[in-house]
Amino acid sequence: MSSRIELVFPTYLYSGKFPSAGRFNRELAREIVALEKIDGPGLIWSRDSYVGGYSSYASECKLHLTSPNFAELEKRLRPHMQKFVRKLNWNLVDRKIRMTTCWVNSMGFAAHHTLHVHPGCALSGVYYVNVPPHSSPFLIEDPRMAQMMSSPPRKHSAPSREQSFITVTPKAGEFMLFESWMRHEVPPHRSKQRRVSVSFNYEWI
Repeated sequence: MSSRIELVFPTYLYSGKFPSAGRFNRELAREIVALEKIDGPGLIWSRDSYVGGYSSYASECKLHLTSPNFAELEKRLRPHMQKFVRKLNWNLVDRKIRMTTCWVNSMGFAAHHTLHVHPGCALSGVYYVNVPPHSSPFLIEDPRMAQMMSSPPRKHSAPSREQSFITVTPKAGEFMLFESWMRHEVPPHRSKQRRVSVSFNYEWI
């Protein structure tokens, strides 16, 4: 009698790093600092919804269309997005995957993102501009969590792909792409220096 165990329904996480990103990151950082000073609606929203930090999510969320620096980020990410789409074997028919939103996140001490998804989007991602020591990691939740019910916990020795959460410790110049239905979070930031990143979404349009 023969038997087999196979992996089904794989979930992919795409990560990479831009070479020689120091100057590019400095330009982005300068623009983000300036934006935080003049973005009144974003500051008001952040005061209530992003305590301890600043985000342009609710105000300036199409930066790739209004800023040369963020347009350059979209251009650098584009071939990686296309490679990821090919890996996912999506049938796009006569439509395309395009970046539709792009915003900044500047996390102060104790600022955090709770578990969430990005509704209406196909791919989401994040690019790291500044990641000081003791910064929060990026956490991704196993999408099957709600269906596990009476399953025993995984062993600590289990491969990361079999854990309930995957923890990624980012570095400046690195980026990640993932399908937008994946629940993810950033725990409270523990450094007094700002953790600065750029988030973005792609839609099938």
